[in-house]
Amino acid sequence: MRAAIITSSDSGYAKEREDKSGPVIREILEANGYEVVHAILLPDEREMLAKEMKKIADEAIAELIVTTGGTGFSKRDCMPEATKDIIEREVPGIPEAMRAYSMTITPRAMLSRAAAGIRKGTLIVNLPGSPKAVRESLEYIIPALEHGLQILTGEASNCARK
Repeated sequence: MRAAIITSSDSGYAKEREDKSGPVIREILEANGYEVVHAILLPDEREMLAKEMKKIADEAIAELIVTTGGTGFSKRDCMPEATKDIIEREVPGIPEAMRAYSMTITPRAMLSRAAAGIRKGTLIVNLPGSPKAVRESLEYIIPALEHGLQILTGEASNCARK
């Protein structure tokens, strides 16, 4: 499966801060057999983020988009809104599962506003901004993502366990 990574960070985009979360996502995806075909760091600009996700999905560049950053309470945080602007179907179980798991690590997990959804043949998943939270969340959900993507792309046709 092909994957794209989008980091949302004003300070990263301005080259004032190094993106450490995007490389963590790449490491985990590649270790799990995903081909990272696109990675970009953008500012916390809702329209710009939505346009990038829409392009990746509409042009079938990747079956999975994983985002990092922009899911908190800052006035500039807008990744969930940008995601919801362009998805056709929500997948609430993914961020619910990440928050539930993360709550066993820190009560601050309840502050995540992450979203997930589908546009055409692409699954979009918002992750937190910190490298530690990215690793914990993505490693927790990645086993289930494979099956979901197989259903989405038509490689599998049944969710029933054998």
